[in-house]
Amino acid sequence: MSAAWQSARRILCIRLDSLGDVLMCTPAIRALRQSIPGCHLTLLTSPSGAAVAPHIPELDATISYRAPWMKHEELATTAALQDCAAQLASHAFDAAVIFTSYSQSPLPAAMLCHLAGIPLRLASCRENPYQLLTHWVPEHERDRATRHEVQRQLDLVAHVGCSTSDTALSFAIPSKAGTHVAAKLEEAGIDARAPYLVLHAGASAPSRRYPIRHWLVLIGMLGTRFGYPIILTGDRGEVEWLRPLAETWVGPTHSLIGKLNLGELGALIRSSSLLITGNTGPAHIAAAVGTPLVDLYALTNPQHTPWRVAHRLLFHDVSCRNCLRSSCPQGHHACLDLLAPRKVLEAAVELLVALPARPSRTDDVALAFE
Repeated sequence: MSAAWQSARRILCIRLDSLGDVLMCTPAIRALRQSIPGCHLTLLTSPSGAAVAPHIPELDATISYRAPWMKHEELATTAALQDCAAQLASHAFDAAVIFTSYSQSPLPAAMLCHLAGIPLRLASCRENPYQLLTHWVPEHERDRATRHEVQRQLDLVAHVGCSTSDTALSFAIPSKAGTHVAAKLEEAGIDARAPYLVLHAGASAPSRRYPIRHWLVLIGMLGTRFGYPIILTGDRGEVEWLRPLAETWVGPTHSLIGKLNLGELGALIRSSSLLITGNTGPAHIAAAVGTPLVDLYALTNPQHTPWRVAHRLLFHDVSCRNCLRSSCPQGHHACLDLLAPRKVLEAAVELLVALPARPSRTDDVALAFE
């Protein structure tokens, strides 16, 4: 490691995407923490990414920013950009690590760091960044992704001599979250210590949503096959879209859609026997806490599969795979629409039969922290 990076104390980690993208950077962030003793790590991220930051012990601080070069519903103003640069300058960062996917350019973020006077700036980049980056990793994944997103970020920080033997995703669960979840389940007549399944049907991008009609069929199949309680989850903003799931089924199915904060969702997933979801943030939470999952994987980006956890990856193969789109550009949504619920049931059975029974978990063993 160069002397400049070894002596860096205030380091800015930039990942301007969503919750799951931030989680996939956590092993690389841990590598910075372990390789540069005494460093203070701040995350610059989107509002969605900032929501998960309190659950990442490796971080010391977080700055939320809607970058104008990222996808947002709200338009970013020039004043907001100038304010962000001024805020970063006020922190007097010694170095910045810009984490991106292979399809993104780091140069807007690099310019922001340059304006903020951050002397060391590291990123992967296709084109020659000249003075915008002091440490440039040439982008080799020009036409297709060849590495998992987690490995990509580990390789980036390795360029300046940072590494870790612990490459698990990081997601810490507050001790009170487990207590709150147990109380919610008890209120619904569900024993939190007994086996139960979690189905997270929501997704921020329409291209990654498994059709509601398939979820309805799958719920019936799971109830018949296992008889376990089935807990439905989803974000508050998805309550209306997921209403058919919450209102159609009774008995062993209980809806917590829109009723959990992020820590409680993590506690619920941590104690469950199995999670079934799409390639969304909760899939990466499951990977972080070690819960097996069936991932209904929309073929939008090949780098975001579950990391280091027992799982089944399901999709219907299509010629338009790896489209990197939030909405299906072909309009057929075939990569998920043609994935039959019976295939999902079979994958769930395989995982639950193949894996040893998971012990009962309470909040005091669920990676808890105060």
